[in-house]
Formats: sequence, C-alpha cells, structure tokens
Amino acid sequence: MDSIYIRIREQALKIAAQFPMADFYQTYEEPVEHSSRFFLKDPVINELRNFVEEKIENDFGHGMDHADKVALDAGALIIIEGRQYEYSSAYLEKRLRMALCAGLLHDIRRKEESHARKGADYAAEILKEYSFVKEEVIDICIAIRNHEALKETTEAPTPEGALLSDCLYDSDKFRFGPDNFTTTVWDMVAFGNIPFKRFISLYPKGMAFLNKIRPTFRSRTGRAYGPQFIDLGLAIGRELYEYIQNELKEYF
Repeated sequence: MDSIYIRIREQALKIAAQFPMADFYQTYEEPVEHSSRFFLKDPVINELRNFVEEKIENDFGHGMDHADKVALDAGALIIIEGRQYEYSSAYLEKRLRMALCAGLLHDIRRKEESHARKGADYAAEILKEYSFVKEEVIDICIAIRNHEALKETTEAPTPEGALLSDCLYDSDKFRFGPDNFTTTVWDMVAFGNIPFKRFISLYPKGMAFLNKIRPTFRSRTGRAYGPQFIDLGLAIGRELYEYIQNELKEYF
C-alpha cells in the first residue's frame, strides 16, 4: 500500500477509536456471544469455514475477516429475531447454523460480475456435501443471492427463509459503518492500486452511497440498529475527509 494511504488509514483508525461501539453490540451482548460460541464450537461451521478460508481471497475488502464478521452478526440477528417469533431451541439452533453458513459463503464469488447470484449457485453445490435438507439449502442460497444493496431480490418460499435473507443482508450492511473506514476501503484501494487523486474524486460518491444504504435495512432489529452503524461510518468518513483536505493538500 502507498505510504499516503498508510498515513490516512492510521488517521482513520484514530478517528474511529474516538466513537462509541454501535448500540447493537451492547443491547444484544448475549445473542452476540451466543452466535460466537456456536461459531467456534459447531463442527459443521468449522468444516465450512476451513473450506472458505482456502477458497476466498483476502483482499478487495471482502476476505475472511469480512466473512467472519458477517456470519457472526447474521447469527446474532437470527437469534434475536427467532426468539421474537418464538422459535423452539432446536429450530433456533438449526437456523443459527444456516445463518452462519450464509455469512461465510456470501462473498465467495466477490470478484465476479453478478457475484451474489454466482455465489448462491456455487454455495448450492458446496452445501450438497453438508447435512442440510434441500429446503435449507434453498433458504441459504436465496439469502446469498439477496445480500446486495439496491438490487432486485428473489422472494423466499417461506417466512423463515425471508427472515434468514433479511438477517444476512443487515449483517452485511452493518459493515458499511466503522468497518468501511478502518478496513474495507483500504483493502480495496490496495487491491485496485487506485491513484490518490482518483480516490479523492470518488470520496463524495462513496459517502453518498452510504446514505443510500441507511434506509435499506430489512429485519426489525436491523431497521432499529442498522442506521446507527451507517451514521457512525458517515461521521468517521466526514472527519477523515476534513483531515485529508487540511493536512494532505500537497498531494492533491
């Protein structure tokens, strides 16, 4: 990575550290921890994660770290929402496993055009090797197909499938908060070898895109807590842009 981007990223990390953690993680500490414990201990998830780690490329801002975060938060959202719908413990565990799988696999084809559709098709083949019934595989794959923002979606065949899809989408869009300026942007810049002047010219467009994401959260919990993620990201982005304009004028 170019030294100027290293400097900007270091500043972004300093700025982000001054902001509070998103309320979601404090309000729902127990479901977040539940999802994490299951993620670490479940043999199906462990096997799938090992597979994904071998296949996914850890650049472009959507590598293994991103997949882990999306999986964990999708799992937490399923727990929260599933309890509201009074899922039984056994059924909730089954849907939790599916949410974690969807999160791990959702960007498995990230660098390809129509990556959500191609990722869903690829996931359908992978999941044949796991202990999911056909209907569960369909739900996971529809969730993966539907995770892109501002795109047409495929209707899930059941309310439970629709909820899984909504939770994966919301978890992925949580990443457009602080994560966007602490990790994602810099990985994408490094991968694309983007010249600094072009980066600056694209910055306002990127901020406008975050604003477009803000009203798109889908689950009840996502709609309640997702906008704050975006607001935190926007606040970090605005302060960082001010720093760039004031401190790095010689690079413009």
